[in-house]
Amino acid sequence: MRNDFDIAVIGGGVVGLAILRRFAMSGLRCVLLERGADILSGASKGNSALLHTGFDAPTGSLELACMQAGYEEYLAIRDRLNLPLLESAALVVAWTEEELAQLPEIVAKAHRNGVRDVEQIGRGALRRREPHLSEAALGAALVPREHIIDPWSAPLAYAHQALAHGAEIRRNSEVTSGAYDGESWQLATAAGNLRARVTVNAAGNFGDLVEAIARPSPFTITPRRGQFVVFDKPAATLAKAIILPVPTERTKGVVLFRTIFGNLAIGPTAEDVDERDVAACDQPTLERLRARAIEMVPELSGIGVTAIYAGLRPASERKDYIIEALPTQNWITVGGIRSTGLTAALGIARHVAKLYEETIDSLPKAPDPIWTPVPNLAEHLPRPYMDGGEVVCHCELVTRQEIQAALSGALPAGDMNGLKRRTRATMGRCQGFYCSANVAAMYREAVDARS
Repeated sequence: MRNDFDIAVIGGGVVGLAILRRFAMSGLRCVLLERGADILSGASKGNSALLHTGFDAPTGSLELACMQAGYEEYLAIRDRLNLPLLESAALVVAWTEEELAQLPEIVAKAHRNGVRDVEQIGRGALRRREPHLSEAALGAALVPREHIIDPWSAPLAYAHQALAHGAEIRRNSEVTSGAYDGESWQLATAAGNLRARVTVNAAGNFGDLVEAIARPSPFTITPRRGQFVVFDKPAATLAKAIILPVPTERTKGVVLFRTIFGNLAIGPTAEDVDERDVAACDQPTLERLRARAIEMVPELSGIGVTAIYAGLRPASERKDYIIEALPTQNWITVGGIRSTGLTAALGIARHVAKLYEETIDSLPKAPDPIWTPVPNLAEHLPRPYMDGGEVVCHCELVTRQEIQAALSGALPAGDMNGLKRRTRATMGRCQGFYCSANVAAMYREAVDARS
């Protein structure tokens, strides 16, 4: 194993993987260090999977700039990486007269943010677009270019593209300490030591703890738990657009949205917690989420719940992203990236690369890109079971060949959750009741074969 690198990225979430991709594609020797058994094992494993325009982001913020740059790059590269896009639009729905009075400012802010196709629509137009919405809906702001994407395929594609350009990804490699000698970092990890000329802290919910390696952390991460309820497949026909609430000062509120996997979901909640590792669900909150979904779409009362889940977002005391370079220490901080990180990741990577060039060193001339398309998991696009093959997970129609492919190659699934994120196996109506034994056996066989 090589143990001397130009760049070490700490954190294997979508932001860390996008940064790894950017530097690897620039020709630098890069390594990513992830504490979990697989990539996306932290904040990135539980999100709403929405592609945001930035219409409601703070005007002039770094978050807005990175979101809009990330949005554009995702659209530019998605065909070559086989990344899905479900064009849905979004509706910021007013349910009270007070909320209705706020819609003009929401539209005006969107225009200030450069999203000029946002417009206010009345109750009649809203009903025509969304006939299953409750009649309590009074009007909405229409955001035509908000869309739905796959939460896991995009970062997996970034990982594979980085690997194709010579990067390494080391899992089960929590960084425990580090020291800078004036030229490079000596990083101690759970899997051994290595040297890197530059370190990038993209550690998500552990970002402030990792930051203490370089300096007293100027920010504190207070993980914000978001719980979700996922309705069964028939529910997806009851909403075409992403149904957004009128936001408050603290939160954007719960969203009703289709998933790329053919379900309808509601969430997230916003609860500050102390736990950084495990996002637990609680029954009263889930019941309130389900009840709120039924208030919005009454026909959901007759449709069952397929799944529940929760994620932890790395919220800080600052409202904007925290992206800073410490040039005298060859350290770049990327912290406080909340729910917009999936959209913004590619834009954040561009910004980090620019900081690197402005404060640390020039980038070499980039080689021609190598494109690494990933398998499609989207319900609205052709999937392997349509061409035959043995179906192992019948709820999600996942074939044996798909599972075998996810357990091999340059970045095989590191645990059962990673396998689920690569294939959809066990995430359907029965939650693995019928197929998990077979899937687990395939996983153990693959691990034994590699060892």
